[in-house]
Amino acid sequence: MSTEAISGAAPAAGNIASFIDHTLLKPEASEAEILKVCAEAVEYRFKSVCVNPVWIKTVKTALKGSGVLACSVIGFPLGATPSDVKAFEARGAVLDGADEIDMVINIAAARAEDKGALVDDIAAVAEAVHAGGAILKVIIETSLLSDSQKVLACQASVEAGADFVKTSTGFNGGGATAGDIALMRATVGPDLGVKASGGVRSLADAQAMIAAGATRIGASSGIAIVKGEQGSSAY
Repeated sequence: MSTEAISGAAPAAGNIASFIDHTLLKPEASEAEILKVCAEAVEYRFKSVCVNPVWIKTVKTALKGSGVLACSVIGFPLGATPSDVKAFEARGAVLDGADEIDMVINIAAARAEDKGALVDDIAAVAEAVHAGGAILKVIIETSLLSDSQKVLACQASVEAGADFVKTSTGFNGGGATAGDIALMRATVGPDLGVKASGGVRSLADAQAMIAAGATRIGASSGIAIVKGEQGSSAY
């Protein structure tokens, strides 16, 4: 389980970097762009760099000795991959150096309110991730779910042994809202991490998410957030 505690108050800009997963998930991202994001993460002391699996070895090498974590997405961005394939993909990413894995759930199962299928999907990946000593964040894609379906997905994540629940991929419309973060936090309790991702572009956005119960922020606008500026929505 995640050891990240719920924040009592929204941090100031100078302290918020440690909440941020500095993210570059564009399919066309180049090696130069990936290395730039890594350099920025080291400079600003972000929590992690989150990239597609093909870049994990590059990121792990670039971040060596910095204390910044390497994070990979799995079953991304649709979640419509068989569970054993997600587990295989996650196992490979961890072997390549990923410290954290952000997986997308079977969204159709969530919309059908099939909790058993959700638990099986998440548990398969959790087993592979934890066997390698990494942690698992579960993307429930809030923009595609009703509130009751969000609750069900969070309950399934807890039951399956996830370390975090996460709002969004950023690729399917919508994004994080303080209301969703509060709902997710109320559902999973104080022990799991909650990650706000999708549309978090400013310091005020990030502070609102943390005040609602987020312990991590996924953003491509991490530098703008730290500087108190407005960032872009590009992933």
